[in-house]
Amino acid sequence: MAAHEQYYVPAQSKWPIIATLGLLITVVGLGTWFNDLKAERADSNGPLIFFVGGLFLAYMLFGWFGTVIKESRSGLYSPQMDLSFRWGMSWFIFSEVMFFAAFFGVLFYVRTFAGPWLGGEGDKGIANMLWPGFEYSWPLLDTPDPKLYPAPSGIISAWGLPLLNTVLLVSSSFTLTFAHHALRKNQRKPLTLWLALTLILGAAFLVFQAEEYIHAYTELGLTLGSGIYGATFFMLTGFHGAHVTLGAIMLTVMLVRVMRGHFSPEHHFGFEAAAWYWHFVDVVWIGLFTFVYVL
Repeated sequence: MAAHEQYYVPAQSKWPIIATLGLLITVVGLGTWFNDLKAERADSNGPLIFFVGGLFLAYMLFGWFGTVIKESRSGLYSPQMDLSFRWGMSWFIFSEVMFFAAFFGVLFYVRTFAGPWLGGEGDKGIANMLWPGFEYSWPLLDTPDPKLYPAPSGIISAWGLPLLNTVLLVSSSFTLTFAHHALRKNQRKPLTLWLALTLILGAAFLVFQAEEYIHAYTELGLTLGSGIYGATFFMLTGFHGAHVTLGAIMLTVMLVRVMRGHFSPEHHFGFEAAAWYWHFVDVVWIGLFTFVYVL
């Protein structure tokens, strides 16, 4: 299968339809959950539906990627197939870039335009009539309507856990790069050690972020419902945490495969794809640390 004319065409698969069903059930569950929260229903089935959809997706991912690994290990993939995987992963990461760009865009719009307008500044400062007397400042610790959106009593300092998490994630990019270099040299023991250390750093990041969230909710009153600052803070950091979790799962799979003797210096795109994703997550965090915590 070395020639590009011999493109591997897989057999019919059940995985696309299972993925479709899983996504449908997950979105229905999430919508039900959120609507029932708004209606203050304590007996919502949304979480259960969402969980079932998540199980469908987990089953699909495990099965589909397992099939891809078996096909690759069987030597069925040509260089052209490898190139298609690289393009697919590149476009996937690009879609993730645009996903976070949308949330960063919201943060920029609120801080540069909407907030000052409500405070009476700029060419649309007449919007101040909505909440007369409101004075805009960022972070927004004095919301226009404190009864509807209670303001937090404080914010997360950039120079505590966020700085520590920055050091952890940046360090994990270096350890993952060292693991990649070890793989290219076919040094299995250093590869395993550096990859395991990357996972430890990622897990530590998630633990500290959970500690930060607990502190924000229980001591600072900084929640999703505490105005636009709380909403943008948790949307950006929360989705990033979800991506770190996904990246850690991907690297865990890579570690298991490495321990089973998979990959060679010439053929290891599965490892490369997971590394691309992890580096992307690290770059996003640097942007978050700068624009959410520091500035």
